[in-house]
Amino acid sequence: MTENKENNNPIANSIIKNHMIWSMGAGLIPVPIADFFAVSAIQLDMIRQLCKVYDIDFKETEGKAIITSLTSSGLARLGARAIKFIPGVGSVLGGMTLAILSGGSTYALGEVFKKHFETGGTFLDFDPSRLKKYYDEQFEKGKEMAKKIKDEEEEIQQQVQDIKTTKVVEKSMSKDIVQKMKDLAELKKDGLITEEEFQTMKDRLLSSN
Repeated sequence: MTENKENNNPIANSIIKNHMIWSMGAGLIPVPIADFFAVSAIQLDMIRQLCKVYDIDFKETEGKAIITSLTSSGLARLGARAIKFIPGVGSVLGGMTLAILSGGSTYALGEVFKKHFETGGTFLDFDPSRLKKYYDEQFEKGKEMAKKIKDEEEEIQQQVQDIKTTKVVEKSMSKDIVQKMKDLAELKKDGLITEEEFQTMKDRLLSSN
């Protein structure tokens, strides 16, 4: 039994993380009602998959009720959704906030069900009031994880944009200079040279082309 739990844990963690990220994407939908149902559907699917991992009979009605019971008190989430109605910044600011809240909520739900199933629990003995404190603790942890994921995502998007820009420049540059530029970027990424040193060396390369 213990060995099975150890084998199931990484799979459960992967399911939770994937659904957390999907929830964050759904949280960016610029329509409050649409994002609410999208996130709920993703959370329900996560519970369904966790049931398969721990060989638990999935109960859709009970699953929906548990999700509502654990997450409905999040007034901050409702507030974030309301921001979307503010013209201009609403759809962006509210969406970004809701993405983090949705990701945090999904992570917390996943951790609650994982803990419950690992201790031999099923839908029949699931007590939301008993697990609410644990959900709240994991919700805070989930929000921090969601923020980190979003920051990393924005950094990756910037890197992609930089690559696209670089490709345009590369057309007019020799392969030798292109390789040197890539080497410089790696040195900066590894912290071997500063941003100022990188810019200076890059300017020298470009001027020598």
